[in-house]
Amino acid sequence: MLKRKTQNHNENTRTDLRYRSYKYSVYIIKFLERLPNSRLYWVISDQLLRSATSIGANIMEAKSASSKKDFARFYDIALKSANETKYWICLLRDTTNTDKEYLKQLLNESEGLSKMLGASLLTMRNKR
Repeated sequence: MLKRKTQNHNENTRTDLRYRSYKYSVYIIKFLERLPNSRLYWVISDQLLRSATSIGANIMEAKSASSKKDFARFYDIALKSANETKYWICLLRDTTNTDKEYLKQLLNESEGLSKMLGASLLTMRNKR
């Protein structure tokens, strides 16, 4: 499941964020594969897939940003995607009979990614 290793002092926070966001996308995809094949799940799962995978995609895109402002913009988009992802997970949790425990873990990881992104943005903007 979604077990997190404690951050090693030698690891770069940005690298850890890239790794975690990638693994999170993998967990989301594996979860969505298990959902029933019905119209209700198609719409929600499509939105969840887009928002969850957008987190990591924007973090990776930031890697080749042309300026600090551009870099921060990609992190800002990733943060918005993480917040949107929380919405779709909560909607599934509260309206369907899916695996509530796994959804809770996905929600916790989304919250963790949001906090890391938010802290990084504050640091970039010298507001810490």
